[in-house]
Amino acid sequence: MRKTWKWAVLLFALGLISGLVLTARLGLLPVTQAQTSEKIKEFAESEFPSGLTADGFHSPFVKVTKEVMPAVVNIAAERIVREEEAPFRFEYKGPFEEFFKKFFESEPFSMPERKAHVLGSGFIFDRKGDEYFILTNNHVVKGADKIIVRLSDKSEYKGKNVELVGKDPRTDIAVLKIKSDRELPVAKLGDSDKIEVGDWAIAIGNPFGLDRTVTVGVISAKGRSGINLPEGPDYQDFIQTDAAINFGNSGGPLINIRGEVIGINTAITTPSGGFIGIGFAIPINLAKYIAGQLIEKGKVVRGYIGVRIQDVSGDIAEAYGLEKPMGALVVQVEKGTPAEKAGLEDGDLIVEFNGKPVKDVQSLRLMVAETPPGTEVTLKIKKPDGKEKEVKLELAEYPGEQVTAKKEESEEEKVGKGEVSWLGMKVVDVRSDRAKSLGIKEDAGVVVVDVDLEGKAADAGIRTGDVIYKVGGVKVNALDDFKKAKKKYKSRKRPIIFYIKRQGIPRIIAIRPED
Repeated sequence: MRKTWKWAVLLFALGLISGLVLTARLGLLPVTQAQTSEKIKEFAESEFPSGLTADGFHSPFVKVTKEVMPAVVNIAAERIVREEEAPFRFEYKGPFEEFFKKFFESEPFSMPERKAHVLGSGFIFDRKGDEYFILTNNHVVKGADKIIVRLSDKSEYKGKNVELVGKDPRTDIAVLKIKSDRELPVAKLGDSDKIEVGDWAIAIGNPFGLDRTVTVGVISAKGRSGINLPEGPDYQDFIQTDAAINFGNSGGPLINIRGEVIGINTAITTPSGGFIGIGFAIPINLAKYIAGQLIEKGKVVRGYIGVRIQDVSGDIAEAYGLEKPMGALVVQVEKGTPAEKAGLEDGDLIVEFNGKPVKDVQSLRLMVAETPPGTEVTLKIKKPDGKEKEVKLELAEYPGEQVTAKKEESEEEKVGKGEVSWLGMKVVDVRSDRAKSLGIKEDAGVVVVDVDLEGKAADAGIRTGDVIYKVGGVKVNALDDFKKAKKKYKSRKRPIIFYIKRQGIPRIIAIRPED
């Protein structure tokens, strides 16, 4: 009896211990449960802003889209396309040439008019009394004869009820205006300068006519420029995102996790015609500046220096004594502009604008464009010999159309004979018969007639037909000047700066001399 009692006590103790161990491993103890809840709460609050924490059922994007979506509008633009072009081109050479020419040209073939429809997006971003202003892309409403704006509640504004306040093709921004007696939702604008690569990005728009579609991704990159787009724009400082953007998204908002608009969805890069993970949006800070001018003045007034500029390559940077490529290189100073009056010269490298570093051509263009005309600014420039200099000038108003410097015709100078070889290229005088056979119309300089594909000139990008008008500090008017430049820089170790014109457009190329 005593033995039976002992065995019972032992089995009970073993069962109790086993139960405690099993419970601990399964995380069922009250202490463990409390710790886990605190960790979940701490993670949720650190991962998402206040008010956007996960509730176990919905993502944090739900609240964001509910806040912004009512301010998003769909835009349908209609324009009449008129084409007057012959379906084929008739050419005939022979004894009855004049007869046939007059016969076919007397009645030009006329295509019937047709309507072209463009679907896009936009969003209400500002309000003044009963007037509401909408941001969208210029290419959405470009040339439109009729614009229809549809709000989130399906109400429509069209005809005289929609006003095109202004548009700016250079940034691809347009502003529309509608009037409403009732209060309409207005999107909250953020600060695109504060975004970072990796931040959440949410796109809302009307892709392929699918009303108010939401896509989510991240900020893939900032400051994208040099993107070849059929509609432009010229001024590019794009936000790149992998949030899906397709046809119809143009003009819609790109928003952050706090529900603030940080960009205007504008374009995609794709070999297939559809989205492949690379989309571009105009930063909202740039859009706010442009929209403010369009509302106030009906046009955009930009600052203007009066120079043609190009980006800096690695060799050019080394030639100027820089550690890495930066700045904007002046390839031509336009006549009668602030740049000429301030003494800027071809070959000056602009490295700072009003104390701000110039990263590249696009950064300088944007800084100048956003500075009002009449403002006195300070440029820090680097000369080809490496010396730095500060230049003050007063910005003029951008003339709208590019100014082209025209040279006055002078008497024909003495044409140099022969050709000169240097750095793997052969050049002749621009006034020689050989140059004329290439269609060269310049009246000063030398033209490249042959390039050794294994030579230094070819490596730097020199092509047949390039006209060289300056080498380093030597102006090249004729072949003899090129010979002088060759003699002066023949033993140079650093890259040599060549000032060229390619199809009339100035460029600067740095050629590394023979090792």
